[in-house]
Amino acid sequence: MRVMGVDPGLTRCGLSLIESGRGREITALDVDVVRTPSDAPLHRRLLAISETVEHWLDTHRPDVLAIERVFAQANVSSVMGTAQAGGVVALAAAKRDIDVHFHTPSEVKAAVTGNGRADKAQVTAMVTRILALQAKPSPADAADALALAICHCWRAPTLTKMAEASARAAQQRDRYLAKLKAAR
Repeated sequence: MRVMGVDPGLTRCGLSLIESGRGREITALDVDVVRTPSDAPLHRRLLAISETVEHWLDTHRPDVLAIERVFAQANVSSVMGTAQAGGVVALAAAKRDIDVHFHTPSEVKAAVTGNGRADKAQVTAMVTRILALQAKPSPADAADALALAICHCWRAPTLTKMAEASARAAQQRDRYLAKLKAAR
């Protein structure tokens, strides 16, 4: 499975591509950071992110995207920009019929380090170790994008099983309700 990890942001948007093998085996294929000038108009910044992401999607053809879920912060403008960048990325994937999954920062940290409150240095160190990289990915947005992709690879089988179980439970519930209705 090819997973594109995205750490959305207006100033720096981390992009990564990894491929999962058997078990927890993972190979890094590409990583980059899209940078946009903070003094550029919002629509131009979003366009730059969109164009780069679309190029990545068309070039690398990932099976799925893993995007960091925006969470509340004190800085509302930062959250808005992050959400807008994430939306542009999700839209580009949807246009290509590529599934998108969102993971919270604590889910990603827990998957990669075992600690949902790990700091950036711990995440970077573990990403470097897991992927057997020669050097630490830099800046942190690149490491975060890789961590998102790793998280999804390791969580995807569980997420799939949970979705299947939920669908089976819904079917059983519907059959039961139909029986009750027919018995009246």
